Amino acid sequence: MTLTPEQTQAVRDWLADGATLGDVQNRLRADYGLHLTFFDLRMLVMEIGAQVKDKETQVEADDVTKAKLPPKPGDQAAPQQPAPGAVSVSVDTIQAIPGALVSGSVTFSDGEKARWFFDQMGRFAFEPELPGYQPTPEDSRAFQAQLQTELSKRGY
Repeated sequence: MTLTPEQTQAVRDWLADGATLGDVQNRLRADYGLHLTFFDLRMLVMEIGAQVKDKETQVEADDVTKAKLPPKPGDQAAPQQPAPGAVSVSVDTIQAIPGALVSGSVTFSDGEKARWFFDQMGRFAFEPELPGYQPTPEDSRAFQAQLQTELSKRGY
């Protein structure tokens, strides 16, 4: 679904003011007559680059467990990066996330990785390895398309 520039800005403003996805869904319906599923709304928010203010996450300055380090010179087993524009989506065969209906991972074209899942209420969660990471709009669209394809293969 494509929003007008006015509608896109309204969604960004609502989210910046602390609205939840449910609030945005209701306001789109009330103000513009748009009926979006929760999944479609979540994908739309990712596509326009807006962020939902769910909860505050505090990261210690010395938390090096999340730091990305360049490969050491001479490392022969350096991980392969996807080709530019390539997004790779996988679906877990065994659910390791408590309460998740379906989950998996995604690697974006810039090599950043994230976990995703849908809980039993159908809510979508996206957890990047690098705190605060946002994929590009092109990567978001590719992720949405591949995720829908992978989930439809599995009957979701």
